[in-house]
Amino acid sequence: MKARTSRIQVATNLQLNELALLYQFSNTMLSTIRLNKLTHLVLTALTSGVSPLFERAMLFLSNERTRTLQGMLGVTTDTAEGLMMIGGEEDDLGSRWDIGDDVITRQREAEFCSLVRSTRVEIDEGCVVVRRVIGENRLYYATDETCQQCPKCSFIKHLGVNEFAAAPLVARDKTLGIIVVDNPVSSYKIRRDDLHFLRLFASQAGMAIENSMLYNRIEDAHSNLSEARERLVHGERLAAIGEMAANLAHELKNPLITIGGFAGRLLKVLPNDSREHNYAETIAKEVSRLEKMLSDILAFSRKPTICYNMCNLEEILEDCLSCCAATMEDHYIRLTKKFDDGPWQVLGDAYQLKQVFINLILNACEVMPDGGMIKVAIRKVSLDKHTVMVSISDTGGGIPQEMLSKIFTPFFTTKRHGTGLGLAIANRILLNHNGRIEAGNEGAGAVFKVTLPLAKFQE
Repeated sequence: MKARTSRIQVATNLQLNELALLYQFSNTMLSTIRLNKLTHLVLTALTSGVSPLFERAMLFLSNERTRTLQGMLGVTTDTAEGLMMIGGEEDDLGSRWDIGDDVITRQREAEFCSLVRSTRVEIDEGCVVVRRVIGENRLYYATDETCQQCPKCSFIKHLGVNEFAAAPLVARDKTLGIIVVDNPVSSYKIRRDDLHFLRLFASQAGMAIENSMLYNRIEDAHSNLSEARERLVHGERLAAIGEMAANLAHELKNPLITIGGFAGRLLKVLPNDSREHNYAETIAKEVSRLEKMLSDILAFSRKPTICYNMCNLEEILEDCLSCCAATMEDHYIRLTKKFDDGPWQVLGDAYQLKQVFINLILNACEVMPDGGMIKVAIRKVSLDKHTVMVSISDTGGGIPQEMLSKIFTPFFTTKRHGTGLGLAIANRILLNHNGRIEAGNEGAGAVFKVTLPLAKFQE
């Protein structure tokens, strides 16, 4: 009778200790929502202390999209040192565990953790461990080397595991992953009580990990919403500034035309060698520059009207080159053309497309004031036979690498008297034509590549 009472008391004490441990673990899980720290706490709790429950613990999380288990973390008794008790003694139900960032870093950099993180398990490969734990949400315990000899349990061999237990991380009937534990150093047999505790432990850990994941998703969603709101507010401000700039440009254009007209009249009546003639000429030039700037601002701020028609891209380019022929001749620029066999039919506004190519050609002329070469080519895009590419390259030294990402930004310019709107307008025109423009460096200069969709009927 006394022996039976003693056994009952021992069993009761074990259950009390187990419940206290689980309660402390529950407090620990509620103390953080950082998924990274949470996973370290889970595995460290299983492998730390004077008499650790297990000598190694491994965590694998499930990826439903790729149907794989990815190794996330591995902790051993050697790397589990550093678990702190917060809030009282070990038998205090209000206490919890905690670890510092230095412990987390040490565990991450450990060789065993790297081995686990390099492990990837195919869920549908047929491994009996994965099928039992993931498919059936049941704890799996292997007492021999059966899995070592199984050709489908490659991850067991990879980790050097013999006798082990694997418990599912379940939350709301959904398996998030598995925890694998073993005792490779002492070869200590995993007891039934240990398995029972591991099952309860993994159940709490699964709920805590899911809560952390949900919190992180909410944080990401909140961050995305905040960014979207800031973009909307910024867009409204830019729209207000753009409307003000357009109105101001419209109001300034009329007096500028008047000033330019009177300056032109003065140029006709004043002697060419007089100081007043030079003044009037300067006024006329600056007025012309301001009119060009205001026209660009109005063109950029105004919602474009596109008249879609069938256009021959080769004819458009020939017209553009004819318009720029005098400028190229003045700058001693040689022209090279390479047009693949067409026809190059696109659906678009020929006038606006001319505006794009003339801008690119004149820009190339400006960077080569002492001569050079412009190459213009038309060809189909190799990976997409329904897209045509027009490339315009020069030998003007190229674009600085730090400026390549900015050149299509409105009002960004490196020219002394530029508005910074030419390439921005060209970019918007091409976007309205379902095309795009890219800039880069090639050879001794810059290259601009314009891609446009060919008309649907054209092969």
